[in-house]
Amino acid sequence: MSIDKEFFRQVLGQFVTGVTVVTTRGSAGLVGLTVNAFSSVSLDPPLILVCIDLKSRTLQAIRESQVFAVNILSQEQEELARCFAVPSEERYRYFCHAPYRLSARGTPLLEGSLAFVEARLVADYPGGDHAILLGEVVALGTHDRPSAPSVQANAAPSEHEAASIDIALHDGNGQPGQPEKQPLAYYRGRYRHLASDYAQPSLSPLPAPSDVV
Repeated sequence: MSIDKEFFRQVLGQFVTGVTVVTTRGSAGLVGLTVNAFSSVSLDPPLILVCIDLKSRTLQAIRESQVFAVNILSQEQEELARCFAVPSEERYRYFCHAPYRLSARGTPLLEGSLAFVEARLVADYPGGDHAILLGEVVALGTHDRPSAPSVQANAAPSEHEAASIDIALHDGNGQPGQPEKQPLAYYRGRYRHLASDYAQPSLSPLPAPSDVV
Protein backbone atom coordinates (compact mmCIF):
# COMPACT_ATOMS: atom_id res chain seq x y z
CA MET A 1 0.00 0.00 0.00
CA SER A 2 1.40 3.37 -1.03
CA ILE A 3 0.98 6.29 1.40
CA ASP A 4 0.76 9.80 -0.04
CA LYS A 5 3.56 11.86 1.52
CA GLU A 6 1.60 15.09 1.80
CA PHE A 7 -1.37 13.33 3.38
CA PHE A 8 1.03 11.62 5.78
CA ARG A 9 2.34 15.07 6.80
CA GLN A 10 -1.20 16.37 7.16
CA VAL A 11 -2.32 13.53 9.41
CA LEU A 12 0.79 13.59 11.62
CA GLY A 13 0.46 17.38 11.81
CA GLN A 14 -2.63 16.89 13.99
CA PHE A 15 -0.28 15.90 16.81
CA VAL A 16 0.85 18.99 18.72
CA THR A 17 4.54 19.04 19.60
CA GLY A 18 7.02 21.31 21.23
CA VAL A 19 9.89 22.78 19.23
CA THR A 20 13.58 22.16 19.91
CA VAL A 21 16.91 23.04 18.38
CA VAL A 22 19.44 20.19 18.51
CA THR A 23 23.00 21.50 18.76
CA THR A 24 26.54 20.18 18.82
CA ARG A 25 30.05 21.22 17.87
CA GLY A 26 32.01 19.35 15.20
CA SER A 27 35.30 19.93 13.46
CA ALA A 28 33.62 22.53 11.24
CA GLY A 29 32.28 24.48 14.22
CA LEU A 30 28.87 24.97 15.81
CA VAL A 31 25.81 23.42 14.17
CA GLY A 32 22.11 23.35 15.01
CA LEU A 33 18.86 22.02 13.58
CA THR A 34 15.19 22.65 14.42
CA VAL A 35 13.63 19.34 15.48
CA ASN A 36 10.20 18.36 16.77
CA ALA A 37 10.86 14.59 16.61
CA PHE A 38 12.15 14.43 20.18
CA SER A 39 11.11 12.20 23.05
CA SER A 40 12.12 10.90 26.44
CA VAL A 41 12.72 7.14 26.38
CA SER A 42 13.81 5.90 29.80
CA LEU A 43 14.27 7.09 33.38
CA ASP A 44 16.76 4.42 34.38
CA PRO A 45 19.09 4.96 32.68
CA PRO A 46 17.99 8.45 31.55
CA LEU A 47 17.62 8.21 27.77
CA ILE A 48 16.22 10.50 25.06
CA LEU A 49 15.88 10.20 21.30
CA VAL A 50 15.82 12.55 18.35
CA CYS A 51 15.23 11.85 14.67
CA ILE A 52 17.39 13.72 12.15
CA ASP A 53 17.41 13.78 8.35
CA LEU A 54 20.20 11.73 6.82
CA LYS A 55 21.34 14.70 4.73
CA SER A 56 21.69 17.04 7.71
CA ARG A 57 25.05 18.57 8.60
CA THR A 58 23.99 18.36 12.22
CA LEU A 59 23.71 14.58 11.98
CA GLN A 60 27.23 14.36 10.59
CA ALA A 61 28.54 16.56 13.41
CA ILE A 62 26.76 14.55 16.13
CA ARG A 63 28.24 11.34 14.77
CA GLU A 64 31.63 13.01 14.93
CA SER A 65 31.33 14.61 18.37
CA GLN A 66 29.25 11.81 19.95
CA VAL A 67 27.39 14.37 22.06
CA PHE A 68 24.43 16.70 21.46
CA ALA A 69 22.03 19.02 23.28
CA VAL A 70 18.29 19.37 22.85
CA ASN A 71 17.27 22.98 23.53
CA ILE A 72 13.54 23.28 24.26
CA LEU A 73 12.42 26.61 22.82
CA SER A 74 10.23 29.26 24.38
CA GLN A 75 7.73 31.20 22.29
CA GLU A 76 10.12 34.16 22.25
CA GLN A 77 12.55 32.01 20.22
CA GLU A 78 10.37 31.47 17.17
CA GLU A 79 12.83 33.29 14.92
CA LEU A 80 15.59 30.92 16.01
CA ALA A 81 13.34 27.97 15.19
CA ARG A 82 12.79 29.39 11.70
CA CYS A 83 16.48 30.12 11.17
CA PHE A 84 17.69 26.67 12.24
CA ALA A 85 15.03 25.01 10.06
CA VAL A 86 16.34 26.14 6.65
CA PRO A 87 19.74 26.06 4.92
CA SER A 88 21.25 29.54 4.94
CA GLU A 89 24.47 31.45 5.49
CA GLU A 90 23.04 32.79 8.76
CA ARG A 91 22.67 29.26 10.04
CA TYR A 92 25.82 27.61 8.71
CA ARG A 93 28.25 30.49 9.11
CA TYR A 94 26.83 32.52 12.00
CA PHE A 95 24.88 29.93 14.04
CA CYS A 96 21.79 32.10 13.51
CA HIS A 97 23.45 34.74 15.75
CA ALA A 98 22.06 32.74 18.67
CA PRO A 99 23.35 33.61 22.15
CA TYR A 100 24.74 30.51 23.82
CA ARG A 101 27.14 29.12 26.37
CA LEU A 102 29.30 26.02 26.13
CA SER A 103 28.84 23.03 28.39
CA ALA A 104 31.76 21.25 30.01
CA ARG A 105 31.77 18.97 26.97
CA GLY A 106 31.85 21.87 24.51
CA THR A 107 28.22 21.57 23.42
CA PRO A 108 26.47 24.90 22.66
CA LEU A 109 23.45 25.52 24.92
CA LEU A 110 21.06 28.21 23.69
CA GLU A 111 20.43 31.07 26.09
CA GLY A 112 16.77 31.86 26.76
CA SER A 113 15.48 28.33 26.18
CA LEU A 114 12.89 26.80 28.47
CA ALA A 115 15.24 23.92 29.18
CA PHE A 116 18.00 21.83 27.71
CA VAL A 117 19.06 18.20 27.83
CA GLU A 118 22.62 17.26 26.92
CA ALA A 119 23.26 13.66 25.96
CA ARG A 120 26.01 11.28 24.93
CA LEU A 121 25.22 9.34 21.76
CA VAL A 122 24.78 5.67 22.67
CA ALA A 123 22.94 4.25 19.64
CA ASP A 124 22.32 5.25 16.02
CA TYR A 125 19.47 3.39 14.30
CA PRO A 126 18.25 3.54 10.67
CA GLY A 127 14.85 5.17 10.30
CA GLY A 128 14.06 5.49 6.61
CA ASP A 129 15.20 8.91 5.43
CA HIS A 130 16.10 9.81 9.04
CA ALA A 131 18.48 8.50 11.67
CA ILE A 132 17.09 7.67 15.11
CA LEU A 133 19.64 8.82 17.68
CA LEU A 134 19.49 7.51 21.23
CA GLY A 135 21.31 9.57 23.84
CA GLU A 136 22.13 9.01 27.49
CA VAL A 137 21.60 12.21 29.48
CA VAL A 138 24.75 13.73 30.98
CA ALA A 139 23.43 17.18 31.99
CA LEU A 140 20.14 19.08 31.99
CA GLY A 141 18.61 22.26 33.29
CA THR A 142 15.73 24.74 33.08
CA HIS A 143 15.57 28.48 32.52
CA ASP A 144 14.89 29.25 36.17
CA ARG A 145 18.13 27.69 37.40
CA PRO A 146 21.17 29.95 37.94
CA SER A 147 22.74 30.79 34.59
CA ALA A 148 26.20 29.53 33.73
CA PRO A 149 28.91 31.93 32.53
CA SER A 150 28.94 32.63 28.82
CA VAL A 151 31.84 31.32 26.75
CA GLN A 152 32.98 32.77 23.42
CA ALA A 153 32.28 30.72 20.29
CA ASN A 154 35.96 30.47 19.39
CA ALA A 155 37.19 29.55 22.87
CA ALA A 156 37.11 26.28 24.78
CA PRO A 157 35.90 26.51 28.39
CA SER A 158 38.59 26.61 31.04
CA GLU A 159 38.59 24.06 33.85
CA HIS A 160 37.04 26.68 36.14
CA GLU A 161 34.34 27.58 33.61
CA ALA A 162 33.55 23.93 32.91
CA ALA A 163 33.15 23.25 36.63
CA SER A 164 30.97 26.35 37.03
CA ILE A 165 28.70 25.24 34.20
CA ASP A 166 28.11 21.78 35.62
CA ILE A 167 27.47 23.21 39.10
CA ALA A 168 24.96 25.69 37.70
CA LEU A 169 23.11 23.05 35.71
CA HIS A 170 22.62 20.88 38.77
CA ASP A 171 21.94 23.59 41.35
CA GLY A 172 18.47 22.99 42.79
CA ASN A 173 17.82 26.58 43.87
CA GLY A 174 15.43 28.36 41.53
CA GLN A 175 15.09 32.10 41.15
CA PRO A 176 11.74 33.25 42.57
CA GLY A 177 9.90 36.11 40.96
CA GLN A 178 10.86 35.33 37.37
CA PRO A 179 7.94 35.45 34.89
CA GLU A 180 6.95 32.01 33.67
CA LYS A 181 8.07 31.33 30.12
CA GLN A 182 5.75 29.68 27.63
CA PRO A 183 6.73 26.95 25.16
CA LEU A 184 6.81 27.29 21.42
CA ALA A 185 4.44 24.76 19.86
CA TYR A 186 4.04 23.28 16.37
CA TYR A 187 0.66 22.24 14.98
CA ARG A 188 -0.65 21.70 11.44
CA GLY A 189 2.58 22.93 9.89
CA ARG A 190 2.69 26.22 11.80
CA TYR A 191 4.34 27.57 14.91
CA ARG A 192 1.86 28.28 17.69
CA HIS A 193 1.79 30.18 20.99
CA LEU A 194 -0.31 29.06 23.94
CA ALA A 195 -3.39 31.24 24.25
CA SER A 196 -4.12 30.62 27.93
CA ASP A 197 -2.75 29.08 31.10
CA TYR A 198 -5.43 26.37 31.27
CA ALA A 199 -4.12 23.54 33.41
CA GLN A 200 -5.84 20.72 35.23
CA PRO A 201 -4.32 17.95 37.32
CA SER A 202 -4.13 14.54 35.73
CA LEU A 203 -6.71 11.97 36.83
CA SER A 204 -3.98 9.36 36.72
CA PRO A 205 -1.78 8.71 39.78
CA LEU A 206 1.15 8.36 37.41
CA PRO A 207 3.41 11.38 36.84
CA ALA A 208 3.09 10.96 33.07
CA PRO A 209 1.11 8.86 30.60
CA SER A 210 2.39 5.28 30.54
CA ASP A 211 1.72 2.10 28.59
CA VAL A 212 2.61 -0.01 31.63
CA VAL A 213 -0.47 -1.73 33.10
